[in-house]
Amino acid sequence: MVYFIRWIPPLLLTLISSNALAAAAPQGGLPLPPVPPENPITPEKAVLGKMLFWEEQLSSDNTVACGTCHQSAQGFTDPRFGVNPGGDGITPSPDDVFTSPGVRNCDEQGYLQPSQAFGLNVQLTDRRTPEIFGALYQEEIFWDGRAEDTFLNPETGAVSIQTGGALESQAVGPPLSDVEMAHENRDWPALIDKLRTARPMALATDLPADVANALANQPNYPELFRRAFGDPQITAERVAFAIATYERTLVPNQSPWDRFIAGDNNALTPDQRAGWDQFRGPANCAACHTPPFFSDGDFHNLGLRPINQDSGRQQVTGDFADRGKFKTPSLRNAGLRTRFFHTGQDTELFPRGVAGFYLNGGGPFLDNKDPLLRPLNGVPGIDMRQIMDFVENGLTDPRVANLDPPFDKPTLYSERVRPGSNLFGPDQPGSGGLVPQILADVPAVAGGLDFKIGLDRALGGTSALLLISTEMGDGNLYQGIPLNVALPLWKSFSVEVAGFGPGNGYASQFLYPTANPAAVGRNFYAQWAVSDAGAPGGAGSATRGASFQIH
Repeated sequence: MVYFIRWIPPLLLTLISSNALAAAAPQGGLPLPPVPPENPITPEKAVLGKMLFWEEQLSSDNTVACGTCHQSAQGFTDPRFGVNPGGDGITPSPDDVFTSPGVRNCDEQGYLQPSQAFGLNVQLTDRRTPEIFGALYQEEIFWDGRAEDTFLNPETGAVSIQTGGALESQAVGPPLSDVEMAHENRDWPALIDKLRTARPMALATDLPADVANALANQPNYPELFRRAFGDPQITAERVAFAIATYERTLVPNQSPWDRFIAGDNNALTPDQRAGWDQFRGPANCAACHTPPFFSDGDFHNLGLRPINQDSGRQQVTGDFADRGKFKTPSLRNAGLRTRFFHTGQDTELFPRGVAGFYLNGGGPFLDNKDPLLRPLNGVPGIDMRQIMDFVENGLTDPRVANLDPPFDKPTLYSERVRPGSNLFGPDQPGSGGLVPQILADVPAVAGGLDFKIGLDRALGGTSALLLISTEMGDGNLYQGIPLNVALPLWKSFSVEVAGFGPGNGYASQFLYPTANPAAVGRNFYAQWAVSDAGAPGGAGSATRGASFQIH
């Protein structure tokens, strides 16, 4: 067992905002998370961390926040998924995993660069997004435990937190990951430079009350860091400290089970109470999903997949005995999740999915499979319907499901503008009948330096024009191509198309929206026209149009 529990000293509790205290006050069996003395909780730091957690501008291209993959209403997991083809590069196939979309691959300067596995499609993580509730209490975080208890300053390598810093260790990984949030070789100086000039929460709407109050006088990020840390310096350590502080306020301790343990005998329904008795009794679920955290914080091999597909914990420790082992997730708020296991391969708790998996004694792959797993079919006193009713409903904190504080959140740009929803008008195929695509998922932020419009699946080795207008076109033919932007054009850019041959061409063009606040809310429209003699009539191929708004 790898839990460390240190109660927060009473003096430190006075530093937590009254709202956070009310939300995180101990209920039933779940204690408050341990807090490392190097990173005490303050309301200013917690609200800064909340902003950073939901800040899409923390990513290189403004498309992904921490909260993009850790959605509150889904128990801080990801309702989105894509099919990662795994090591064989083929889908569908047995090694497919169902994981979270990240960013399109970009080179060190931020220009689009096809990846071997995904081309210019959005890349996918190797494993399902884990929940965060168990992580509040654990010494190693992630499915393989690579975020460790001792937190090292990412910029200096010095020890920032000797023990109890796993949340901080975890927080500094995704912002530099070129699959999850970053372009290739992104570093902390670049991220910090961006935060210095970014307008906080520029892409978010429906701000929670605490965030709206903190932004009432329009502070910039240096001012928000000054409030939290005493001076305006932004560092990687402080980013991690703030995000981890916010996460430590997310204590889901008002589930029916918590109320039941606290003495409310009616908090669980009769079926849920029977399920709880089986959970800790003949089913022996509590051996790994240990109350009150409903995780033992340890690593187990469930026989889910062959070890050569993903060796899990062994990748971190190098220990052969750890092959195929993965972190036990907390079951708190599991009823809000849409996918299960590190592979994301199951989509329901009951009657099939997770319930069927454990009724059959786990997975079929026996190498290093945990001996705790045994078939529950035929075990006297087992009613999986009741057990899963307890897990799905008895362990769900209604504040999480209803987005009540402290689990409230802003609405992100990526939630308002779904992929492809800003495209319009006709396109025109080119050589080989292949249709070029406009990549228009990066939002335009006033004064920002990361806005770009991409081109994919065009004829490689030619040139293209990016056409920009302040008015939408009607799609009628103009010089042989359907024009989705109105004349006269506001701007146009001639761009060389990389790649070779039909459908293999790609390009990207950066644009720099003015920092003038009056520009916020303005719309503009874009389309690519590609020089391609193989297009109908030799006029060239064209993408659909895309609409943008400056934020």
